[in-house]
Amino acid sequence: MAISMGSTGGDAPMVEMNTTPLIDVMLVLLIMFIITIPIQTHAVKLDLPVDSQDPPPEDVVDPVINRIRVDFLNEIYWNDQQVSPSQLEAYFRQSADMDPEPEIHIRPDALARYSVVSEIMASASRNGVTKIGFVGNEAYASLQ
Repeated sequence: MAISMGSTGGDAPMVEMNTTPLIDVMLVLLIMFIITIPIQTHAVKLDLPVDSQDPPPEDVVDPVINRIRVDFLNEIYWNDQQVSPSQLEAYFRQSADMDPEPEIHIRPDALARYSVVSEIMASASRNGVTKIGFVGNEAYASLQ
């Protein structure tokens, strides 16, 4: 019983192909194609207005700003005058009819009830006011 270790024939041809040079050639070709491909730029032509030497029109109007304040007792103030919710709705209707529409700045106190402030915003929305903003929130940033 003899155990044979090794190849069966010494002169048998090698059946597997050496692919390393083929891969090297393919990588070189790929790099050459990447380098030689022209860079495509997509341009969109815009017809922009020509700059004129004329000054801008002077009819720019500063917006009217109405301030609403809600204090810690949940009392509502329109431009520093205490108003009732019905008076506030009348002011909102007047503001919505103005051209340009004035800005409404709401400044609630930290202790004011949320329901009062949300009712003010709902009333403004019902009456057609669209320019509403909260001011004074930077005072409460340190409380967080």
